[in-house]
Amino acid sequence: MHRSFEDDLDKLRTRLIRMGSLVEEQVEFAFKALLECNEGLARLVIERDDKVDKLDIKIDKQCQRIFALQQPVASDLRLLLASIKINNELERIGDMATNISHPVLDDPSICNLVKDFGLDKITTAAYTMVKASLDAFVNNDADLAKHILPTDNTVDGLERQFKADIIALMKEKPEIISQGVELISILANIERMADHATNIAENVIFLFEAKMVRHRHLEDDSNSADDQG
Repeated sequence: MHRSFEDDLDKLRTRLIRMGSLVEEQVEFAFKALLECNEGLARLVIERDDKVDKLDIKIDKQCQRIFALQQPVASDLRLLLASIKINNELERIGDMATNISHPVLDDPSICNLVKDFGLDKITTAAYTMVKASLDAFVNNDADLAKHILPTDNTVDGLERQFKADIIALMKEKPEIISQGVELISILANIERMADHATNIAENVIFLFEAKMVRHRHLEDDSNSADDQG
């Protein structure tokens, strides 16, 4: 029975790593499709989203089965809880990659605007966050996960700056409003990717250090209020 439980956990971890690898590649291909106007890669990302969704369901059901048949405690329980959350974050990142790929096929002219603004800085930052958060999980590296967290502010700042620049250009050139609105949506998806990568990093810290680090900004605000009081 005990051996079976350990085998179930090993299979779960292996499947989650496979999910992470697939989603990381989806992000890589989506960004490359966007920056290079590669319609073939964009189409591949969209086609493979179904594969991501199916793996998401398998992992979710596997976690439910382990909960139903076993009585996990301590680190095993944390692995199950973290796996459920990380799996959900990965599925959402996969959705973001698909959302970014669609405009490349629907309106390839958007790629000209992408090149004008040079979005490689924000795509590189977001991809690095996704990859590092998964590396932290695979390598049991909570320290790496902690180093990821501040990068989310960098992506947020870039997203705000690009959005402001695009809006300013749309005011000057009304003919690019359609592409500009689409590009703002793409930026929002990239920013949300970074948020999901941050959530994965937080769950890695929870998994290996049993520490909850979510909603740090709320804790900071609370501490500031206490100090003022």
